[in-house]
Amino acid sequence: MGVRIVTQPTEEPLSLDEVKAHLRVDGAEEDALLSHYLQAARLTAERQCWRQIAKATLEWSIDCFPADECLFIPRPPLISITSIKYVDPNADTQTFDPVNYYVDPLGEPGRVVLKSGSAWPVTNLQPGSVLVRYEAGYADAASVPADLKTALLLLVGHLYENREAVLAGAAANELPFGVDALLTPHRFRDVRVTDQL
Repeated sequence: MGVRIVTQPTEEPLSLDEVKAHLRVDGAEEDALLSHYLQAARLTAERQCWRQIAKATLEWSIDCFPADECLFIPRPPLISITSIKYVDPNADTQTFDPVNYYVDPLGEPGRVVLKSGSAWPVTNLQPGSVLVRYEAGYADAASVPADLKTALLLLVGHLYENREAVLAGAAANELPFGVDALLTPHRFRDVRVTDQL
């Protein structure tokens, strides 16, 4: 069970120019390195917040459909559902017809809700018998909240200034309003989703 990225993001939440302005870096000599640090910072924030920041296509594998009418989708914000596939009792892969459900992308988390008179299909008793493919993340860089962008800039700055795994000869203290404080409001842990994982 888990979530994997099927299609990687095509746009980062910050431009290279924004990163360079924050770091006061001129020239293009370190552009590749800074792009790498930006991606690493975003991935770190996504893991810590259990949230998809850059828009991507994801697949969520679960063993069975939920007992109630709602399927809560991990790694918000949800944009859309591409497909819901399942393995039936004959071990054949089927697609659950979208006519049977509503998609609520506005909730936190987004969810799939059965329509009146519909029911989740019966699945084969095997691991990963349900596969939900969906798009999640902020629509574009302009939609990413300012505090998340600031946290990414601080993370990139830390990686840029400390290029080794160990910091020797200096006492390091976390800023009172540093990365952790900026990410905390965006950390997502919903018992309804984690119960389904």
